[in-house]
Amino acid sequence: MIDPALLLQKAEHSSFARLMLNIGLKRMIPFNSPHRFKITSVTTDSISITAPYIRRNKNHVNGIHACALATLCEYSCGLALARTFDPNIYRVILKELKVNYQYQAKEDVTANYHLPLSTISDIQKTLSKEDAALCTLIVDINDSKGNVICIGEVTWQVKPWSKAKTSK
Repeated sequence: MIDPALLLQKAEHSSFARLMLNIGLKRMIPFNSPHRFKITSVTTDSISITAPYIRRNKNHVNGIHACALATLCEYSCGLALARTFDPNIYRVILKELKVNYQYQAKEDVTANYHLPLSTISDIQKTLSKEDAALCTLIVDINDSKGNVICIGEVTWQVKPWSKAKTSK
């Protein structure tokens, strides 16, 4: 079994680990596979993911489809949270997604997401007092010319698996 948290950690310093992470995530999240998202860089507190300007990502007016951009917003900050909050210990689940579209994407786009240390400490403080923490993360997606294509507002719930109620 591929451990995405471990691969995210290794991908910071190894292009081979980044390649394995990209391949592993395509298998673990097959819904994202057709988009051909590619993790291009990983640091301790940030992640960059590119979505290519290909036919599968285009809409009827030849721009990158709104749903592909929304998925890229979710994917980038979700992986940053998974890097910080081990998926084996915490359930990180999408609660709400809002996207404000600014500009039509007619070329490859990149989500460069930086997870602030203050957000991490706020989540940890909340989890020390309550069963779950909500956090809203802001993701900007830009094209290669620097145009802001969209701004995503992604709200996540972080909860220890020990406190999660799951059906059997």
